[in-house]
Amino acid sequence: MVSPVLLIAVPLGLAFLVPLISLVSRRAAMLVPVVACLFNLVVAITLMPGVLDQPVVEKIGGFPPPFCINLYAGPVGVLFAALIALAGLGIAVYAMAYIRTGPVDRYHLLYLLLLVGATGVVLTGDVFNLFVFFEILCISSYALVAYMGNKSGLEASVKYLIQGAVGSGLLLMGIGLLYGQFGTLNMADIANRMGSVNQVSVFVPLALIISGLGVEAAIFPLNAWLPDAHSSAPSSISAILSGIAIEVGLYAMVRMIFTVFGATSILMFMVFLGALTLLLGELCAFAQSNVKRMLAYSSIGQIGLILFALAMATSYSVAGGLFQLLSHTLSKALLFLAAGYMIYRSGSMEISSLHGMGKRMPLTSLAFTIGAFSLVGLPPFVGFPSKFLIVRAALARQQSIFTILLGFVLLGTLIEGAYFFRVVQAIYFKKGSGETGRSYAPAVALVSMFIFAALIIFVGIYPQPVADAVGSAATELLDRAEYVRSVLQ
Repeated sequence: MVSPVLLIAVPLGLAFLVPLISLVSRRAAMLVPVVACLFNLVVAITLMPGVLDQPVVEKIGGFPPPFCINLYAGPVGVLFAALIALAGLGIAVYAMAYIRTGPVDRYHLLYLLLLVGATGVVLTGDVFNLFVFFEILCISSYALVAYMGNKSGLEASVKYLIQGAVGSGLLLMGIGLLYGQFGTLNMADIANRMGSVNQVSVFVPLALIISGLGVEAAIFPLNAWLPDAHSSAPSSISAILSGIAIEVGLYAMVRMIFTVFGATSILMFMVFLGALTLLLGELCAFAQSNVKRMLAYSSIGQIGLILFALAMATSYSVAGGLFQLLSHTLSKALLFLAAGYMIYRSGSMEISSLHGMGKRMPLTSLAFTIGAFSLVGLPPFVGFPSKFLIVRAALARQQSIFTILLGFVLLGTLIEGAYFFRVVQAIYFKKGSGETGRSYAPAVALVSMFIFAALIIFVGIYPQPVADAVGSAATELLDRAEYVRSVLQ
């Protein structure tokens, strides 16, 4: 079987080759992220059938766990690695046309490091290396937000850096307290020893770790950095931050709660927090006149929905949450990529500047509409089966509190539909002023948007293969004892 180490080692090696390759050819340097993401996608797809039967535990250095650093490639990790590679590939293709100014080689190097950090977070079996990969992801993100070098980008990057640094500090303190109590950094070993200590003594590290990871995951009230960062960054970076970075932060938080701490007592609090994050995100998105800030607040709402589903902690709800995560990645990536060229054509981020864009940029406008309808949850797009699973899971709990919370979730979806339909109406049914005539985004950008749009429609019509994969991933995430056994056997 292919080693999961390659999912980290190959993109990391290629990242440091980018400056050297750019000395020979800038065009060749642009292809490096495409090659790296394509390689990772092939490796992840190759690994998937095997890990559905038996997770792969890669032991670094030849020592057995918990004495070595190990990677754990189970259904969840490989599914995330494939999703990171897929989204990274589509956005890297788009960036070949979109990123033309500034130090292009540095952009592609940082972009690859961001993907390496995200992949490392979802595969590591060691809490300190979780922190290391998390920092690689965050530091790359800070730099990429400021890539354009304008005032708004630099200001947003500094805000992101300050809040992210606080979050990283909290995470590191939580990990330090865990090491002080258990004398080990291996996730499975900590989970195995968790029952030997007073549960009150692990509450502080649990709270610190959730707070630290919650900053990157954009959970309320730790999400103040996100609207400025997403709206000020280049659209290709907005797409990867929204589609990958914040979801990796959420994954790491849920992995620690379920697998390491087994903290079932706080799940109801997380359910409420998810519903609150969803409602506040959607209400703020509804109030926006700037299309990128609207999409940024929409991401907060979506993260709230995913947290709501995962925290219900049933096989249906976790599968629904993971399915919604995939849906959000595809849909939000498409929305930001389409918005990037619509903003470029109109010269403004205001929704009012998109009036009549359906006639001026028909293909890009169609891509935006597909992404919007999918995120709202309309059939036959991928957002429909994912939201259906979450609704089904909430009703299956047969408790009035979950029925009430589901009502708030559906209210958030209605608000989401209202502001997305408002934008679609502006694109197709309102006359634009000034420039007329049709124009099209560059061919490589349209190819990237077409890939995301095709996947959204295909998975929406044929959801069963994805449903099976997320079902296996949900089983792994909930089976803490099996995780410990697989690593420490």
